[in-house]
Amino acid sequence: MILINIVMPIRPEKMDDWLALADSYAKDVNAEEGCLFFKFSRSLTDENEFVCIEGFRDADAGATHVAQPYVKNFFDRAPDLVSAQPQILYIDTPHDGFGPMGEIQPR
Repeated sequence: MILINIVMPIRPEKMDDWLALADSYAKDVNAEEGCLFFKFSRSLTDENEFVCIEGFRDADAGATHVAQPYVKNFFDRAPDLVSAQPQILYIDTPHDGFGPMGEIQPR
C-alpha cells in the first residue's frame, strides 16, 4: 500500500473555494478502483490547515491516480488556494490499510 499524508495550509479568504474543490476532489479520488481511502481533515489547532490522508493499493494504483484529469485540475487550482507550499509524507508499506487499535475499544 502507498500511504500519503499532506499538510495543506489554506488562505483564509479562499476557504470557500478550497472546501468546494476538496469535496469534489475527494469524491473523485475515492471512486478510483485502486484507492483504499482518501480524506481531508481540518486541523483542531489551525482552522486554515487541512491534512490529507490517502492510501492506494500499490504503485500502479498511484500512477493511475496521478494520470486522472481531476488530479490535473486540482494541481492547477490549488496554488491559488494554499498560503504556503504543502508538505508531504509518502510511504510504501506492506500493510493493506488500517487495522484495529489494541489500546482503545468501545465500552
